[in-house]
Amino acid sequence: MAITVYGIPNCDTVKKARAWLDARGCGYVFHDYKKAGISADKLAAWCDAAGWEAVLNRAGTTFKKLPDERKADLDRSRAIALMQELPSIIKRPIVETGGKVHVGFKPDLWAHVFPG
Repeated sequence: MAITVYGIPNCDTVKKARAWLDARGCGYVFHDYKKAGISADKLAAWCDAAGWEAVLNRAGTTFKKLPDERKADLDRSRAIALMQELPSIIKRPIVETGGKVHVGFKPDLWAHVFPG
C-alpha cells in the first residue's frame, strides 16, 4: 500500500506521525509542502475528500496572525487559494493511502488504516 505523508518536517505532529509509521515499518514518501509547494488541484482533491474546513488549520499561528479581512467569508475556493499561498495553514499531516485522505495524526484510527 503506497503511503504519502504531506506536511512540514519540523512540525511536532508530523514528527510524531512519521515516528509512528517508522515504528510499525510502514514505508512512505514524505512531501514537504512548505518547500515543494502544493498544487491547487491537490488541495481541491483533499477538500473534496475531507472538506475544506478540515484541511484548513484555523488553530495555528499563521492563520491567527492573518488580517481579519483575509479570514472573513472563507469558502472552499478562497480557502484553497489561501492554503496554496500559505502552506503553513494546511492541517498536518495529510496522508494519502489506498485512494483515501486522512487529515491529522490520529493513532487510534491509524492503527486500523496502517496495520504495519
